[in-house]
Amino acid sequence: MDQPEPTPAVTGEVTGPQRVSAPELRETRRIGRVWRLRAAHAVRGVSPPTMALGLRSGGDDVSQQHARSVIDLALRVGEAMLSTGASAADCVTNLLRLMHAYGVRSAHVDVTFTSITVSIHRGLDEDPLSVMRVIPGRAPDYTRLEGVQRIVDEAVHAAESGTGVRDISDARRELLAVLRAPHPYRRWVVTLGSALLAVGVVMLFGAQPGMWVVAAVSAAVVDRVQRVMYGIRLAAFFAQVVSAAVPATFALALFAANDNGISVPGVQSPSLVVISGIVMLLAGLGVMGAAQDALDGYYVTAGARGMEVIMMTVGIAVGVAIVIGAGHWLGIDMEVSPIVAIGGTPLQSTAGAVLIALGFCLGTYTGRRTTLVSMLVAALGWLFFELGLGLGLGTVASTALASAPVGALAYAVHRRLRLPELAVGTAGVVSLLPGLAVYRAIYLMQQGTPAVVGGAVTHFVTAVSTGVALAAGLSIGGYLARRRLGLDRAAQLARRRSESRFVTG
Repeated sequence: MDQPEPTPAVTGEVTGPQRVSAPELRETRRIGRVWRLRAAHAVRGVSPPTMALGLRSGGDDVSQQHARSVIDLALRVGEAMLSTGASAADCVTNLLRLMHAYGVRSAHVDVTFTSITVSIHRGLDEDPLSVMRVIPGRAPDYTRLEGVQRIVDEAVHAAESGTGVRDISDARRELLAVLRAPHPYRRWVVTLGSALLAVGVVMLFGAQPGMWVVAAVSAAVVDRVQRVMYGIRLAAFFAQVVSAAVPATFALALFAANDNGISVPGVQSPSLVVISGIVMLLAGLGVMGAAQDALDGYYVTAGARGMEVIMMTVGIAVGVAIVIGAGHWLGIDMEVSPIVAIGGTPLQSTAGAVLIALGFCLGTYTGRRTTLVSMLVAALGWLFFELGLGLGLGTVASTALASAPVGALAYAVHRRLRLPELAVGTAGVVSLLPGLAVYRAIYLMQQGTPAVVGGAVTHFVTAVSTGVALAAGLSIGGYLARRRLGLDRAAQLARRRSESRFVTG
């Protein structure tokens, strides 16, 4: 009788193919599916994209006549704002706020250096509207800018309060009245403002009253020369060359007098006249606006405005360099004294910053309330700059430290007192413009030797870094103030829409 074969012992070796039961197979598949779902949940996004593409709501249900009227008003406001010195970001934000107040929420605004375009999408069943307007020119005029800003703010406030915005025709007539109104003071007051600005600059360096008089006369002559150049339609670059040569010629005459043993009472460093002239000419170039556009992401506009600033700065350099070259030919050295630096008592320096703000406000037709506030803000900004220098932060870092509270205060007074933010912010930092670094760079580049030219590049980089620090400080201060004080609802929507193109996701 055959015996059954014994079952092999379990030794760990595979003795043949193992069969898996159906329940075990189903359990394995279920566990694998669970882990796949967990892995997908761990890596897969669960929120919508940061930047929604093509998902905006439908067009506005407005009539064609109303849409045309809103576009016309918005273009007029935008042209006025850009022409009077507003940045591209401020222009776009305010235009979106204005159109939102009049019931148009699907608008698109595109700003370049020379034009502004407004488009309205009216849904699939109506034709869209798109109109472009050319910007004829730019000249800082903060009284008109304040008036235009007031019209926008009133429309937004009326829409949010439910009282109803005024008729578009009435708003257009008010806008035209603001733009056609005479300046708040006569032209000779602008010349006085230029003189006060120059006096404030030399006061920052501890100059004596004799130098105040020379700087004031030189600035007044520069202002009148610019007026003549504008009247004969001379190209802006050449007008800048001639204007920069005027204070340099005053300095050349003072250097020549010193070389011949003729001392002018109260004049220790004639180069301060050139520095005051450079600061005065830089203040009117929109350096802050160009840098602000770059920081806000409007690179096309910033590039064009930056090129304008570069060309006008080159004009300043050429005008000063021509006079320095003439001095070398005559055997007169116009070198900047090594002891020329920010100095004097804190009281005198602060008074100089206040005078600079006053002169700038007069030169840009700023209103009385804005002028007074700007002077106070400039004094505070200069005290922060002195604090930075006292802490050993260096010129560039101290400039950024001083401009940040200026930017915050500029937005705060705009929010509370409805004053133009740009006017207050720019007037508050004009005293920090790098006039000394620019002059030293120009003088050293005239020498021609490689070592000296290297020093000129250093001073030029310092000047550029100071300008960037000014713009960055103003931008950061304004951002922090907006976070603290908030925006109205229309401004929040407008700023989100104007900034959404810089967000990736």
